[in-house]
Amino acid sequence: MDDFLLGACAFVLLMVAVSLVAVLRGPGSVERMMAAMLFGTGGIASLLLLGTLHGMEIVINVVLTLAVLAPFATIAFVRAGSVLVRDEADADGGPT
Repeated sequence: MDDFLLGACAFVLLMVAVSLVAVLRGPGSVERMMAAMLFGTGGIASLLLLGTLHGMEIVINVVLTLAVLAPFATIAFVRAGSVLVRDEADADGGPT
């Protein structure tokens, strides 16, 4: 079972690395935010696998806490983007 968990962890990290190369090539900030969320998700998955493999409950607790807090970064990004779009519309004289 240990070999399977270690192999799954390596597979997750490899897929995250391959995906990050594709996402980081994007020109905008949305692609970079997606890369950060992808890295966070892959990191959470791999740390959960390693924490389970070695029986370290503290690592599992920390990772689950990070998993709960991670969506707040996306919410802040979306709210900041909507404020910027609204400010640009106001500056152009467009409808509010």
